[in-house]
Amino acid sequence: MTTPQEELLPTTCRALTHRIAVAQAEGRTPSLVAAVVRGGRTVWHGARTSVDGHGPDENVQYRIGSITKTFTAVLVLRLRDEGMLDLGDPLEKHLPGTGVGEATIAELLAHSGGLAAESPAPWWERTPGSLRPELADVLGEQPLLHPVGRRHHYSNPGYTVLGALVEKVRGASWEEVLQREVLDPLGLERTATRPSAPHAGGWAVHPWADVMLAEPTEDLGRMAPAGQLWSTTGDLARFAVFLTQGDDKVLGAETVREMRAPAAPAEATDVVDGAAYGLGLQLQHRDGRLLVGHSGSLPGFLANLTIGVEDDVAAVVLTNCTSGPLLAGVGSDLVRIVAEAEPRIPEPWRPLREVDAAVLELAGQWYWGTHAFALRLTPDGGVSLGPLSGQGRRSRFRANGDGSWTGLEGYYAGESLRAVRRPDGTVSHLDLGSFVFTRQPYDEGAVVPGGVDPQGWQGIG
Repeated sequence: MTTPQEELLPTTCRALTHRIAVAQAEGRTPSLVAAVVRGGRTVWHGARTSVDGHGPDENVQYRIGSITKTFTAVLVLRLRDEGMLDLGDPLEKHLPGTGVGEATIAELLAHSGGLAAESPAPWWERTPGSLRPELADVLGEQPLLHPVGRRHHYSNPGYTVLGALVEKVRGASWEEVLQREVLDPLGLERTATRPSAPHAGGWAVHPWADVMLAEPTEDLGRMAPAGQLWSTTGDLARFAVFLTQGDDKVLGAETVREMRAPAAPAEATDVVDGAAYGLGLQLQHRDGRLLVGHSGSLPGFLANLTIGVEDDVAAVVLTNCTSGPLLAGVGSDLVRIVAEAEPRIPEPWRPLREVDAAVLELAGQWYWGTHAFALRLTPDGGVSLGPLSGQGRRSRFRANGDGSWTGLEGYYAGESLRAVRRPDGTVSHLDLGSFVFTRQPYDEGAVVPGGVDPQGWQGIG
C-alpha cells in the first residue's frame, strides 16, 4: 500500500498499462507481468494474459534466466568486501586447475575474461545439467576464445566459474550461500532455484501461427549460477531497491554503486547502442538517461530488470515465452513513462549541520593553468571539482579523514586531492594527482607551474 504522495497518477497508470498491453499483444506471449518501483517501494503492478479471468499477480514465479548472474555477482562482491579475495586476483589463486586461471575475478564479473559464450554442445539451456557434472564439462577443451582482458564477450561459463569460486571459498553450495547471504536477508521469499506454486509454465509460440509448444523445465546443474533462478515481480522489485540503495546486511551503497560502473571494454556494436557492462550489471544509455539492470532468457521465459538510478524509478517485466516482446525496450519504456510524466521531486535543500573551516576555505574558484574550475562542498562531507563552464574533467571526491580526498569518478577516479599549505598555514595550491590548481591563472606564487614569463600577462604590441 502506498502513501498518497507516492501513488502514480491515473494517466501514468494508464500509459503503463497500455505499454504492457501492446507488448503482450504484439509479442504474442501467453502472459506478461510488470511492476514499477519508485521511492524504494512498488507503486504499480500490471498484468496481461491470454487466459480470461486469470491475471498473474506479484507472487507468481517466472524463470528469470541471466538475472541470476547479478545475484552471483553480489555473492562474489561480498567475499571481496570481507577481505576473502581481491577483484584483481587471478582465478587460479582461489580456484586452481580450471584452465582459465589467468583471468581475474573482475574480468570474469565483467565478461572480459576471454571465455566462450556457451558451454559445449548439446545446448545447455534445453538439456539436463546432469550432462555436465564437472566444471571441465562446462568449460570444454577450448574454454578461452579471446585474449584475457582485451574485449567484452558475454560468457555463461564465466559465471558458472564464479559460482564454483563462491562454493570453494565458502565451503558450501552456491544455492546454500545464496539463500543464507542474499535471499533471506533481503526477504526474497519467492526467489528460488526451483519453482513453487503459483508459477507460470514456459511456452514456445510458433513464429507463423498462433499455436504453442510447452517448453521443458531443466535443472541447469553446474550452470545454475548463470541462469537457474525463478522469481516474481514482487521480489525483483525489492532486489531493484537493493541495487539502487544497497543494504548493509548484504552489500553497502558504495559496493552496489561499484557494480553499476562500467568495467569492461565495449564491443563496437555496443558503442553504437550506448551499452556497457559493470560488475554483474548491464548498462545502457537510452532516452537520455543511464539505465542499469539485467535481462534474462531461458526456453519458455524472458525477463528484464531496468533501473533509472537518477530518476529513482525501476521496472520489472516477466513473461513466459521463448521469444516474443523485446523486454529491454519495455522495461526502459516503463521507466521513461514514469520519469517523464512524474519527474522526481528533489529533496529540500538543507544547510550543512557543521563544516570544517579549513575545508570551507578551499571552496570557490581555482585555475588549472588558464582553465577555470570551482570547488564545492558536498552534503556527504566530500567535495566536488568541475569546470566553471563548458565541458571538462569533473569529479566528486570522498574525504579520507586526513585532510585529503579521493576521486570517485571520471578522469580523477582514485586520484588524490590535497591542499598544499605554506609554512604560515595559508593555502598555496591544490595538488590533484600532480596537477596544480591555483587561485589565479598560472599564479606566480605557486611552485609549479607558476608564472614563467618575467614580463607577465601582456597584450600584443
